[in-house]
Amino acid sequence: MSLRGAIAIVGAAESTDLGKIPDKSALELHVDAALNALADCGLTPADIDGVASAGELPNDVADYLGIVPEYLDGTNVGGSSYMLHVRHAMAAISAGLCETVLVTHGESGRSRIGMTPWAPAPQSLMAQLEVPHGPVGAPSLFPIGVRRYMAQYGMTREQLALVPVVQRQWAAMNPRAKLRDPITVEDVFASPVIADPVHLLHCCLVTDGGGALVLTSAERARSLDLPNPPVYVLGAGESSESSVVSGLESLTSSRAIRLGGERALAQSGVAHADVDHLMIYDAFAHVPIYGLEDLGFVGRGEAPAFIEDGHTAPGGSLPMNTNGGGLSYTHTGMYGMFAIQESVRQVRGTAPAQVDGVDISVCTGVGGMFMSSGTLVLGSAATL
Repeated sequence: MSLRGAIAIVGAAESTDLGKIPDKSALELHVDAALNALADCGLTPADIDGVASAGELPNDVADYLGIVPEYLDGTNVGGSSYMLHVRHAMAAISAGLCETVLVTHGESGRSRIGMTPWAPAPQSLMAQLEVPHGPVGAPSLFPIGVRRYMAQYGMTREQLALVPVVQRQWAAMNPRAKLRDPITVEDVFASPVIADPVHLLHCCLVTDGGGALVLTSAERARSLDLPNPPVYVLGAGESSESSVVSGLESLTSSRAIRLGGERALAQSGVAHADVDHLMIYDAFAHVPIYGLEDLGFVGRGEAPAFIEDGHTAPGGSLPMNTNGGGLSYTHTGMYGMFAIQESVRQVRGTAPAQVDGVDISVCTGVGGMFMSSGTLVLGSAATL
């Protein structure tokens, strides 16, 4: 890929605080993160002509910041929305619809300040087809396929428990991670059962926080006096399927991850062997297992042994979820923004748990219970 036509992430930052933030509403977390991302690239709201957000309306974010946008994107398909925002911003900038796009996220997932109470909309497929049968929300719905996967591929409970154990190893190196104390497989088994075979430590955190990105053309990025090196979007893909678990094509894989990942890797021209670092959305411990297989990094049924052999752990061949992930770092509800932030940090070389020589990072988000997915392939200047 040449510099001409390339799209760069020039600003990336999270909210000032993460965890429990009872003095900021969800919208204020969007704005806090946005101002931090603008400071990260030395720009101001006056430099922005495109705004994308999920949860809060992009026009509200723009109005709060005094931005008069030429481009708005309010795509909301859950936790993968921010990967889609980046992909859409690439297209908008390339088409000349705008020049510089601000993508924001903010959720008061724990304190619930400025958030509406969660409940499936009465007209939704979940409310009509799933809630009447008893399960309510992700903890009882998302893990439904885990037992099928175990029966089909022979994954053991110990292998599933290794996902949070390994990610806690990464979190221990990250001062901003909410949970940093080491855990063992036995600790996972000792935590309360949520929906057998899933225990509490298989489940994501519930936190407050936000994040934001600033994107522009690589040519414009070259003309700016940037405090940090640009990170280039080499490829992006997205897809979706049923919003109800019972409607998924398979209970042991995600079609949305597979198709979105294929499109992103094809656009980038990057081979699996070229990838230095991986972020896979981890609302629950089985999601990275599905993601490793659906993205094509390992074969069907091989992900549990791949993790067990240490490949995704510190010092492994494919470092994954190096911020600690949604299981140990933070998880506000729609986690995808934080996965992108860590990919950007790794490519920049500024991550707390920095992996040596990261030129290419692949970042995958998931929305709902596998209802949507977006994948980004991010690279350093050396990849152009």
